Amino acid sequence: CGLTQAVVLGPQFLFALTRTELEAFHGAKVDDLIGPGLRLLLVGINPGLWTAAVNAHFARPGNRFWPALQLAGITPHRIDASRGLLPADRDLLIGLGIGITNLVPFATARADELTDAQLRTSVSTLTAVVRNTRPKVVAVLGLTAYRQAFADRKAGPGRQQGELVGAELWV
Repeated sequence: CGLTQAVVLGPQFLFALTRTELEAFHGAKVDDLIGPGLRLLLVGINPGLWTAAVNAHFARPGNRFWPALQLAGITPHRIDASRGLLPADRDLLIGLGIGITNLVPFATARADELTDAQLRTSVSTLTAVVRNTRPKVVAVLGLTAYRQAFADRKAGPGRQQGELVGAELWV
């Protein structure tokens, strides 16, 4: 029906995609943001359609990820990835030793579209990424997805008892 998803900040219209345009990104992959000197690897569940459309993690307008990073003092300013990540923000994150990847690399409209098998399989890929990049800390951003992927139904938020290839593991 051509419904439009629009990003509006104040009175200024910034960017719009129709529902059909967004759905065209179902199954698309989003590039990992990983550079040298990685200290903190943030692991999303899987990209959403908006994220895939602009090839930038946590890009959906209204996503709390970027404001949370700024409020926690991890980034010096709020990053707006809704139209794609600006080169200066990409460089900032890499310079801070922050990387972003996903458990499952392909985009869906909702995380509940993923199967237990897809989440469980993702652990081996994540383990390889951690082995190759050697971050000090890995933070999985999604308790339910973590429980499914790592087959740990009793896991709680916070630091986990085990490590992931030598990295502290947080949920």
